[in-house]
Amino acid sequence: MRYQEAYKAGRERLMQAGAPEADLEARLLLEFVCDTDRTTLFAHPEKEVFPEQMEQYDVFLAKRSRREPLSYITGRQSFMGLVFSVNENVLIPRQDTEILVEEVMKEPFDGSRILDLCTGSGCILLSLLHYSNHCTGIGSDLSPGALSVAKENAKRLGMEEQAQFIESDLWEGIEGVFDIIVSNPPYIQTGVIETLMPEVREFEPRLALDGGEDGLMVYQRLLHKVGTHSKGGTRLYLEIGYDQGEAVSRMVREAGFTDVQVVKDYAGCDRVVSGVYRG
Repeated sequence: MRYQEAYKAGRERLMQAGAPEADLEARLLLEFVCDTDRTTLFAHPEKEVFPEQMEQYDVFLAKRSRREPLSYITGRQSFMGLVFSVNENVLIPRQDTEILVEEVMKEPFDGSRILDLCTGSGCILLSLLHYSNHCTGIGSDLSPGALSVAKENAKRLGMEEQAQFIESDLWEGIEGVFDIIVSNPPYIQTGVIETLMPEVREFEPRLALDGGEDGLMVYQRLLHKVGTHSKGGTRLYLEIGYDQGEAVSRMVREAGFTDVQVVKDYAGCDRVVSGVYRG
């Protein structure tokens, strides 16, 4: 089959399945299977797609038609200009979370000791280590499957010596104090999860989504002991839900932080709460 014909067939199949962005995703899956780039569809529409490639494309289209996320199908996701391995054990890194990383990077942090709680794929910690000098960090997570992905990403990015990943229920097993503490914890209200799009509701790990009845459960546990691992000047950065800015800001202040700020995302929604520990 010709490349353009394969693309059109894939697009039609995804459109019938109700997959969002069927045009884009049909092209991305075909590029992944054929190891081509975005120019191929327009510059070489007559290119032959071999039977084994069509077979793999068909498998991927079937998965996406069942609303399995594209990133889980390909096993990779771009974040902060880097490519991370992902699977069903971790949340897919999102552009909104890049705002969290960018907020940390607004202040000098070379030589810092960084703690990333609820690390998942490790994308936050590893991005910070990649774009800094002489930093080290610990990423903790309750999920062994997530930690396996994070360690794989550290190896792929050449950061095995800088990053340590440990199985931990928040502060369990964490020792010492840190210059920067960052987290994208579960913050979706339990009752809201069933209303989310099927890509999230049915495929992404519930452990990384469910923030309890009010969505604030993990923040409460995290902030209860954050002072034990902070020193004067420790900077804290938390990703939050669109309606949690006021509540989380109050909790951060009560935990001993000053200069508390709420940063909005590109859609104008509250996305990050930050503060500085007064010691």
